[in-house]
Amino acid sequence: MTQNARKAAITAYKERTAQAGIYAIRCVPTDQIWVGETQTLDSVQNRLWFSLRTGGDPHRDVQQAWNQHGPDGFTFESLERMPKEDLAFARQAWLKARVAHWRERLGARPI
Repeated sequence: MTQNARKAAITAYKERTAQAGIYAIRCVPTDQIWVGETQTLDSVQNRLWFSLRTGGDPHRDVQQAWNQHGPDGFTFESLERMPKEDLAFARQAWLKARVAHWRERLGARPI
């Protein structure tokens, strides 16, 4: 990679905007579903998978299922992306309402 290409890649990374949204984690062998909200929908899976691989996830039921079935037994799904919103309180209200909707619809546990 040339120096100019590297600088362009770094600039693009710094200028990206985080997309908030709702996601689901499914344990395929047990058919368990967990639904959560995040401010960074594009990177939350990497964070979750890392904490599960290292055994440090704070959600005990998810960690137990991961330990029992391994990474191949899990899927990650982006359920809904939030429309662009600059006001923090509106963003939080939208996330709260939508995560409740998806948990009820899927019969999911919180994460």
